[in-house]
Amino acid sequence: MISTIAVAGYRSLRDVVLPLGRLTVVTGANGAGKSSLYRALRLLAGCGTDEVVAVLAREGGLHSTLWAGPETVGRSVRHGEHVVQGTMRRGPVALRLGVQLADDPDLGYALDLGLPTPGGSAFGLDPEFKAETVWTGSAPRPASIAAERRGGHVRVRSDDGGWVDLGRPLRAFESMLTEVVDPIRAPEVLQMRERLRSWRFYDHFRTDADSPARLPRIGTRTPVLSADGADIAAAVQTIHEMGRGAEFDEAIAEAFPGSRIEIVVTGTQFSLTVHQHGLLRPLLASELSDGTLRFVLWAAALLSPRPPELLVINEPETSLHPALLPALGSLIVGAAQTAQIVVVTHALELRNAITAAAERRDVTEQIEHVALEKQFGETRVEGQEGLLDRPPWHWPSR
Repeated sequence: MISTIAVAGYRSLRDVVLPLGRLTVVTGANGAGKSSLYRALRLLAGCGTDEVVAVLAREGGLHSTLWAGPETVGRSVRHGEHVVQGTMRRGPVALRLGVQLADDPDLGYALDLGLPTPGGSAFGLDPEFKAETVWTGSAPRPASIAAERRGGHVRVRSDDGGWVDLGRPLRAFESMLTEVVDPIRAPEVLQMRERLRSWRFYDHFRTDADSPARLPRIGTRTPVLSADGADIAAAVQTIHEMGRGAEFDEAIAEAFPGSRIEIVVTGTQFSLTVHQHGLLRPLLASELSDGTLRFVLWAAALLSPRPPELLVINEPETSLHPALLPALGSLIVGAAQTAQIVVVTHALELRNAITAAAERRDVTEQIEHVALEKQFGETRVEGQEGLLDRPPWHWPSR
């Protein structure tokens, strides 16, 4: 279980500490910061795959993604006594990401990205890794730190409680998680990397006329649906052959009474067809409505025979009729029994559908409802008025 996600200095997320449950539903008005939170989670997962710098570059570089407001927003500003204005900066420019795992033992990781050192490189807009810390326990206390990186220097905790320097210095664009691969001296680093790599994300499946999900494809066993849904036919067939076919059929029947999915195999080509009550022939994927195809894609993603450690889905209600949301809510709650899930949505109807499905299963204690709001350009979690209202978190220093 992941108990806490922390983000500081990223877009509107000036300082957010988010509690996660078995199933976390994040809601908020347009512009409240839901998309920024989703991107921050993807950025954090990228730390385990050496993609964090590339992801930031695609977003316009570190300068484009940093918090654009003042370093702090004082109480007098929040109370309307003064206007927002710039002040003298006290700390370094930084984008910080962190995660706390509630396992046995507990494990945590924090990353500090900063501005590059001025020089003649053509890659002068790439952010630099200023600090990374991996710790055991619930907080990065001096005695609980298992490995740390400051600048290019990396050291790990030895068996006698001292420190051991590891290998060559890291370059400014290299992460400790991907460069330090030592299961004997740094097992916590390796464990954290593998945990982050296991996260899975789905965001806005394409359902237009040229969507890859509408075309026949060469099929092989597909326990994990691709991000674009191109291998949907092979994924559905794999779900049936790996023991979750009954769950899939029930989900389709709940959403579209009297309907069933059939996979047609012609040589190596797999095609998805839908049998509907009252029709004399099955419908091809190319003939399905956007909403029908999108629901089938979500069913395949949520019923994966190889569930991830963390599944993050962004606005799954898009293009779905409100009548389909109860079935989608049932799918999400069912998937949360085998994977930790974060749902980012602006539809209160979906939140209510998830709650109702959890009540039917008697698992309402698994749900964490998080509502985001924006004040003075800053994303805040509703109900977190002070440090005591949010999960405990401490950023390691550079």
